[in-house]
Amino acid sequence: MTYETEKIRAAVKKAYASLATSRTIPLEQNCCEASQVPNSDKILKYGPYSQEEFLNRGYSQEELKGLPESVTVMADGCGNPTGLGVIREGETVLDLGSGGGIDVFLASKKVGPHGKVIGLDMTPEMIERANDNATKMNLTNVEFKLGEIEHIPLADASVDVIMSNCVICLSPDKGSVFGEMFRALRRGGRLAIADEIAIRPFSQEEKIDSNRWCSCLTGAITETEYSSTLKQVGFVGVYVKQLRPASNPDVFSAFVSATKP
Repeated sequence: MTYETEKIRAAVKKAYASLATSRTIPLEQNCCEASQVPNSDKILKYGPYSQEEFLNRGYSQEELKGLPESVTVMADGCGNPTGLGVIREGETVLDLGSGGGIDVFLASKKVGPHGKVIGLDMTPEMIERANDNATKMNLTNVEFKLGEIEHIPLADASVDVIMSNCVICLSPDKGSVFGEMFRALRRGGRLAIADEIAIRPFSQEEKIDSNRWCSCLTGAITETEYSSTLKQVGFVGVYVKQLRPASNPDVFSAFVSATKP
């Protein structure tokens, strides 16, 4: 692991720990579409998205009504991976970078009482917030684990679906993430990923800027690299679909699906 990789990993972990403990974090710890607080050039506020913003990310009004504010206030993704339609009743689902748990809780309704949803996050603060939310919602078919998405703490072939929401772009070792996803999935298992995709390759100088990396920008890889790396580890049926017109000249939000044969 290089110094730059470790620096980026530490920056991402610090940013998400700050997000878990407060709605405001320093500008340099900005991640995934936070909005700037009026009259301040140094503080960003992580409050709940407007209903329009949630709907634009693929969440329905019905889904939002069933979630407490303590869940929606932590939402910080680029799409709704549970809306891809690949989660079935009775299955085991893994959410990589589960944060406050919004996608875990929505998936828990789809798998039902005989299924299970596991949220994996690298920050103890996020795990604590997610567990508090699960208790508040009286959910018994969810579990949150502390760990890194490059080293998934689950057995081989133990889950049916892996989802993630604007998190893989934050990893400095995507090859390991894709390999671990393939290992943990059962045969016929599916990916349901919402992520940022780079419109152009970023230079090495851009990639070592941890501030821009934590903003879900320079950690993103191109559609070609994303697809080819998934195929290299063994996935088939790789499909990338842009979610909405790009609001940034460097990246766009997309759904990524694939299957383990």
